[in-house]
Amino acid sequence: MFRKFFTIAAVFSIFFVQIAQAQTSSLSNELKKWYYNPNSQNAPPTAQEQINLEQFDAYYLGNTEKKEIYLTFDEGYENGFTAKILDVLKEKNVPAAFFVTKTYIDYNPDLVQRMVNEGHIVANHTVRHKSSPTLSDDEMKKEINDTAAAFKTLMNAEMPPFFRPPMGQYSERTLKVTQDCGYKSIFWSFAYVDWDVKKQPGAEFAHKKVMDNIHNGAILLLHAVSESNAQAMAQIIESVRAAGYEFKSLNELPQKAKALGNFYE
Repeated sequence: MFRKFFTIAAVFSIFFVQIAQAQTSSLSNELKKWYYNPNSQNAPPTAQEQINLEQFDAYYLGNTEKKEIYLTFDEGYENGFTAKILDVLKEKNVPAAFFVTKTYIDYNPDLVQRMVNEGHIVANHTVRHKSSPTLSDDEMKKEINDTAAAFKTLMNAEMPPFFRPPMGQYSERTLKVTQDCGYKSIFWSFAYVDWDVKKQPGAEFAHKKVMDNIHNGAILLLHAVSESNAQAMAQIIESVRAAGYEFKSLNELPQKAKALGNFYE
């Protein structure tokens, strides 16, 4: 009886895998590079027009009806500034999301534990930081699942279901694979060249860059390797709040991403 049950279960498993593969094989794998269109009115920007993000549980904006901000950091490796950033976030009582690679989890377990213990989201940024469209479905699932497994081993908890595509590169197929893994893809409505550790523009530049581009529902992408961001973080938080905005967790994103068409005239 057990063998019969196991055989039936295996058949159903193969069946559902085949369905999932059929669903993704029908989708375009043309590589897209995330972009948005900044403006000088502090209004939510428009973004790439080719793919409707809503159908794939993908976001680049939060609630645009309210003065709410979602602060996120990408963490491919540690450059000595994350602890300082966490100090400021704790002092100012600001929630953030840190998108980490498996390598980051393996080499910086104390920082990851601190992020979680202080109420931040630690989310998925894959194992090797490879361009998603260059990977097969199975390779991409392994990148996501192995990172989640490393987090679970460390924290004895499931990784929050948020994913940031490495380098902002994606396709319809990879958005579907991400969705099938149970994740929301999180893009951004603000970023700047802060990741080059040899070309840091300084705290005042970082602060001005953020404030010139702040808007309702903003998902801010910053890199924690940036000394400029670490130096400017307290001033950024204070100025954002003084402008009437509230910092929100990704857990408070609208239930559905808005269709891109809503932001085009």
